[in-house]
Amino acid sequence: MSNTAQDKTDLTTRPIPEVIRQVAVPSSVGFFFHTMFNVVDTWWAGRIDTQAQAALALSLPVFFIITALASGIGTGSTALMGSALGGKDRKQAALTAVQMLSFGIFVSAFLAWFGLTFSPAIFGWLGAEGHYLDVCLAYMTPIFACNAVTVAIYLFNAVLQSQGDTASLRNVLCFTAAMNVILDPWFIHGGFGLPAMGLAGVAWSTVILQGAGAVYLAFKARRTGLIKTDGGRNLIPRPRIYAEIAHQGFPAALNSMTIALGFFVIFRFVSGFGPEASAAYGIATRIDQIVLMPTIGLSVAALTITAQNCGAGKIDRIRENFRKNLLYGAYLLIPLSVPILIFAEPLMRIFTSDPAVIAVGAGYLRIDAFTLYGYVAIFVPTSVLQGMKRPMFAIWLGLARQVVAPFLLFTLFTQILGYPITALWLAIFSIVWTSAAVALWFARKTIGEMESQKKRLEGCKLP
Repeated sequence: MSNTAQDKTDLTTRPIPEVIRQVAVPSSVGFFFHTMFNVVDTWWAGRIDTQAQAALALSLPVFFIITALASGIGTGSTALMGSALGGKDRKQAALTAVQMLSFGIFVSAFLAWFGLTFSPAIFGWLGAEGHYLDVCLAYMTPIFACNAVTVAIYLFNAVLQSQGDTASLRNVLCFTAAMNVILDPWFIHGGFGLPAMGLAGVAWSTVILQGAGAVYLAFKARRTGLIKTDGGRNLIPRPRIYAEIAHQGFPAALNSMTIALGFFVIFRFVSGFGPEASAAYGIATRIDQIVLMPTIGLSVAALTITAQNCGAGKIDRIRENFRKNLLYGAYLLIPLSVPILIFAEPLMRIFTSDPAVIAVGAGYLRIDAFTLYGYVAIFVPTSVLQGMKRPMFAIWLGLARQVVAPFLLFTLFTQILGYPITALWLAIFSIVWTSAAVALWFARKTIGEMESQKKRLEGCKLP
């Protein structure tokens, strides 16, 4: 590997704004196309019928089970590999990478068993029954059965991301989004030798395209030199390294899982207002993803840059990374919130012509416009903490803001007081901003404690 390439993988010396751009810009572009992938799915599901669109929306939290575990292990492993690379221990980073992949094999097998066994019960709990339940299962069965391709994308990307390479995943997401425009209508309606598959066609399009992306990322990860299997011997489970991956990865996975649980809670209450309300919330969350897209890369940068600089013991760069990412998030997101407020109904009409769905979704978006930066103020601090190997805070915050507080407030407003669905959107606004204040306070406190600890250690070394 050339010196120039080596310099690109080292995030501990160059100016923080430069390395944020290196990591965040490709990541943000990639997430834009990932969101476009989902938007295309939502649009084509709406062309089938409202029930198919509602089924896709209801499947979102179930699909999140897969992505939560995969991204959690990838995130935790990124922190471990990044810290090793920052400490110039490339051998340890390589061993962690290979053990992460073998760990992922067990995770994928578990997810396939879990999903194929419990999906009917999960969708039934969410309110799906009869034909509605059949449509939900038609979508999720291929996703769970072939979840290994989804897991592989997250794990191979973790190897690349730990070295500051987010461009490879960007390439995958751009390609799959473009191809999804072709495969979705083909698989839904059939033709050229394929039968019409309906909503199941959307799932098979996802599986095929993610499989292609996983192969590309595996090739790129192999070229980094960190994937060294030693004839397969390094794939043999090593309990100590598995424990380290689990210690960092499962809290990150559980943090992501709280998002899935939050969707379960929200859909449990939203579906009480009818399939139109479920479809509206599903569409509105896709619009959310589009608007938040530029800031997702900042969260990735916050994690990756923090991990390497934590390994290098450069706390001042961690603090600067934290501040810059929050500032850039404000520059990007606050202007984007204005069109959400003004054009709520036209944005909903892009995806549906159902007046009831448009009305409910527009009501959510108008309140959501004032909520959006609160997500940045949650994601950046928790990513910095993850990079500092402090993963547990995100779990407790996630459980509080995604599960406990929504369940209590939603029950109070809709079942006890009988308020309309707007009360749910206002409760989300309050919960997000309260959580943001707590996350910002705790991250600053933790960085300050690390600075004090470093000064004490340096003081002890003085003659």
